[in-house]
Amino acid sequence: MPASPDTTIQIADLLTLLWENQLATAAAVDELTLWARSQGATEVYDNVMGALETLDRNASAISDGIMALRGH
Repeated sequence: MPASPDTTIQIADLLTLLWENQLATAAAVDELTLWARSQGATEVYDNVMGALETLDRNASAISDGIMALRGH
């Protein structure tokens, strides 16, 4: 049974909030990582940048899914 339009909108709204939280978390972690690198923690910087790349890649897929739910 397909989801009702109201349910689809609620799901899209919820995913949008989660996506925005992911972007905000990534931005905060990025700032901390830049500070860590400035303190000489280059290995930490490299490791975290790899994780941030995964967040970026997933954010794009999440955004695409949200747009599909919204019919764009």
